[in-house]
Formats: sequence, C-alpha cells, structure tokens
Amino acid sequence: MNFTRICACLLFLLLGMSVNAQENVIDEVVWVVGDEAILKSDVETERLNAQYEGRRFDGDPYCVIPEELAVQKLFLHQAEIDSVTVSDQEVLQQVDQRLSWLEEQIGSKEKMEEYYNKTTTQIREMLRENIRDGLTVQEMQKKIVGDIKLTPAEVRNYFNKLPADSIPYVPMQVEVQIITREPKVKEEEIERVKKELRDFTDRINKGETTFSTLARMYSEDPGSARKGGEYGFTGRGELTPEFANVVFNLTDPKKISKVFETEYGYHIAQLIEKRGDRISYRHILLKPKVDEAEINEALEKLDTLANDIRKGKVTFDEAATWVSQDKDTKNNHGLLANPQSGTSRFEMQQLAGFVSQEVAKAVENLQIGEVSQPFTMVNSKGKEVCAIVKLKNRIDGHKATITEDYQRLKSIVTAKRSEEKLQKWIVEKQKNTYVRVNPDWRKCDFKYPGWIK
Repeated sequence: MNFTRICACLLFLLLGMSVNAQENVIDEVVWVVGDEAILKSDVETERLNAQYEGRRFDGDPYCVIPEELAVQKLFLHQAEIDSVTVSDQEVLQQVDQRLSWLEEQIGSKEKMEEYYNKTTTQIREMLRENIRDGLTVQEMQKKIVGDIKLTPAEVRNYFNKLPADSIPYVPMQVEVQIITREPKVKEEEIERVKKELRDFTDRINKGETTFSTLARMYSEDPGSARKGGEYGFTGRGELTPEFANVVFNLTDPKKISKVFETEYGYHIAQLIEKRGDRISYRHILLKPKVDEAEINEALEKLDTLANDIRKGKVTFDEAATWVSQDKDTKNNHGLLANPQSGTSRFEMQQLAGFVSQEVAKAVENLQIGEVSQPFTMVNSKGKEVCAIVKLKNRIDGHKATITEDYQRLKSIVTAKRSEEKLQKWIVEKQKNTYVRVNPDWRKCDFKYPGWIK
C-alpha cells in the first residue's frame, strides 16, 4: 500500500464522522479521492446552491453531486501536478460578483446568511474556495483538450452520419439594423443633478449622513445602490476611461471626488481600498431627466427620416452612418451584433435579452427591408433614447445545414470532441487514483462506474 493510500485510509477512518458532546453526527466523509475528502456538508451545500438556482438533476442528487465533486478532485489533483493556477484577482472579482448576485436574488444580506446558515464572511470564504477550484478545473480542462482544429469536411461528415431526427433545429433568426437619437437634456436639468451631488458631498463631509446611506436612497445604478454604492475590487480595464481616470486617482478614503460625467450620467465616488492594480470603491449615479417635449422632437425627426428612407431619398445604411448616435453600430451601417454568437443573427429571445424588448417588439411584425415606426427604449448605458429599426433579414426556423449554419454546427462538433477527450481522461485517471466511497453512498448508478473497485 503506497503512502497516499495509507494517508487516505487514515483520513477516511479518522474523519469519517465528527461528533459533539452528545455524540450526534455533525458531518462525515462520504468519499475520499486521492488524499482529498468529500464531506456530507460539501454535498449539502452544493444541493442548496442547485436548489436555489433551479437546477434539475438527472438522477439522485446524493449520487450526482458527490460524483461531480469527485471528478473535480481528479482535475484539481492533476492541476497541482502540472502547476496550473489562476490569479487571485480573477478569483476575487468573481467572488464579489457572485456574492452580489446571491444577495440580490435572495433578497438581503440577512436572508442570504439565514439561507446558508453562515455569516457573510464565511459565505465569502466558501465562494472563494469554490470559485478558485472551478476556475482551476476550467484551466486544467483547456490544457487536456488542447486546440481542436476541424476542417469543413470533418464537420460535414459528422452531420452526414447523424439520424435525421438528431440534426439540431435552429429557431427563427433575424438580422436588424438600428438608428438611435438621444433627446437633448436641458442645461438647467444638468445643473440640478450636479447641485444635488454636490449637496450629497457637503452632507457627508459635515457628518450628517454616510455615502452608503445616500447611495442606497438616491443612486440610479441598480447594480450597486442596494449595496451602498459599493463595488468589489475592479481593474482599470473593466471601467469606462472617464470613470477609471477619476476613481484610480483617489488616494484618501475620507475624501469624495468632484462631480464627473460618463456616458451613464453624473457621479461622485469614494475610495474604499486599493490592492495593487485593483480598486474597491463606492459611487452614486444620477441621470438627468429628459423633458417630454425633447423626446417628442427626437421621435418626430426619426419619423421624418424613416419616411425619407421609405421613399428612397436616403438609404438606411447611409442614415445609420451619418445620423445614428449608437456608437456600437453606426460604423457598421447600424447592424446589431449578437455578443453570444459573434454574428449578426439573433433569435428573438436573444434580441429581447441582449438589445431590448422594444426592439424585439418593433421587429416582430416587419417584413424584410421594412423600417419601423419610431419608438423609445433604454439603451445599454441605461439612457432613454429614440430609435427606428430595419429588418435586414429573417431566417425561418429550420433543421441545421452546413451551408446556412456552419459555425453553429462546427461549435457542436468541437464541444463533442472536447467532451470525448475529457471523458477518456477521467476514465484513465480513475484507474490510477485511490478512491474510497462510504458504503452508505455506493448504491448509485454512476456516470463513471470505475469509482467502486
């Protein structure tokens, strides 16, 4: 018996059960993989996470979850051997994002602590370990899979061998062009917003209230307002240049920045802490309100433009280039890009989710080449803008074909090849890794049967 096996056996025997003074079971080791233990509490935590996220298991969770954790242990063990690591910055960033998401979804910090029966500090530590492990596993899997290169012939051959009922169905997709105009904001409204932010600064400096309190009450940034305007550690490249130039020049946590403008509106900010090239801060965002008359004026101008396009006086492509204020599309004749696929094609659900529901509604009943009536929408910067759209193309739902859907099909084959490589690696790794499963946890139909030897 080698040293690892001896250590693992001792671990299983010594930690197989933890008891309190009344001899009631608190926790137990249910699996050992190599020299790593999987506790019953680990399984319960994963089950709680899955339950909250609405995940459904293909089988008994008390069989599926420990096997998933065991597979993760295999990857983590190999990552340690191969010195595969992830950066602290990447881990901290995802911990902050995940903690914020949990607090928002569950309803409050207190409810989150009650749900997990842990303090926020303990939840953060749990997330830090889980996220580091998850990211490390991803990097190890990338190394195992390597760079999979496929030729068009390989993709074609794969799908030629599929039964007709197994060929993926592609839902209807659309290609959409957009022109937007931002209604003018009156100067007095801008001054009102700036004065309100300066008043906030005065109240904080006088000790009448705190930055966090004002952020919760007044900030119009939905992502941070309920957390007192606070963001976790962030790198300069993750912020707009205007915002980064201000917050990264803050040096005293007791001082508030001057009022400054970004494409989202007007802000004040306060330093919390700096760690190397990352910064934690809080801010308050206020957005100047657009007068109804200015919205109507912008809608009328777009209505006139749409009529000119319909009459052939100008093309939509030309108008988008010279008139549109949408920075992301104007240089591409107004053509929207799908951030998920990297193409200009959207399923209707994607169009509503990635762009706006208003755009999806405007496009729904258009014919190819037709221009919509003007409408209002909230853009990706949270600003109310006026827009018209043109349906450039509609691709009806269909069974995938090489000519129409090559990139989609290629990604399916690539994912299949990757999965095959990883499954083969897991089976081989099982053969050379000590595994011990608690007898009470063996009655399972495992995906990888090599666990029980």
